[in-house]
Amino acid sequence: MSVTAVVTGASSGIGAATARGLAAEGYDVVLVARRADRVEALAREITDRGQKARARVLDVTDRDDVDAFAAELDGCGVLVNNAGGAIGTEPVATGDPQDWRTMYEVNVLGVLNMTQALLPRLEESGDGTVLVLTSVAGHVVYEGGAGYVAAKHGAHTLAATLRLEMVGKPVRVLEVAPGMVKTEEFSLNRLRGDSEAAEAVYAGVPDPLTAEDVAETVVWAVTRPPHVNIDLLVVRPRAQAAQHRVHRVSDDTQA
Repeated sequence: MSVTAVVTGASSGIGAATARGLAAEGYDVVLVARRADRVEALAREITDRGQKARARVLDVTDRDDVDAFAAELDGCGVLVNNAGGAIGTEPVATGDPQDWRTMYEVNVLGVLNMTQALLPRLEESGDGTVLVLTSVAGHVVYEGGAGYVAAKHGAHTLAATLRLEMVGKPVRVLEVAPGMVKTEEFSLNRLRGDSEAAEAVYAGVPDPLTAEDVAETVVWAVTRPPHVNIDLLVVRPRAQAAQHRVHRVSDDTQA
């Protein structure tokens, strides 16, 4: 019998790529996201390949719906907390508290809601895995990113604390922290739909990470033997040595 893997934020980007990767490994994947059309289309795509997937429209910040979802599951062996996102690049002095609140609710409380609701099922499986998709922003601060940095530090702290609290129980707690990843929506959403500004984030950067790069890392971590715990895995493109150290080339050099 295949193991059920729940992936949040599965409607696009890293979440969608992770769902495809886990389905290819034989997991029965439950695609969780707010956008029904996207997760339902992805579920059809996966099942058309003869793999197992089903969609569940869900907002991870809605605790009542999260609890209802958990009650619907027959079991769960893997939870990938991927849902998240950033809003704005304003400094602390002028940042909008509502943006900060929204980021905290999704990146931290969303992880908390899903993890609390599914922990009993994960323990019952006898070999559960919780993976929290954080960011290098959860480990290093940078100007213009305080709201997102604070939220991802919160997610990192949640994962690290949960690992201590679950020791001796049959549940692993994994964290994958990506650096610069070029996806269809992350920077566009962060920059409030300004496509030109979003594209400029990656201008001149040779081969930023793709959603598939990160998904392969997540799938690798999840599929390690049960006694192997990937406490923290930071993955960046070769062009990014640190938040403030990114190699960029000019158009002339690229040509």
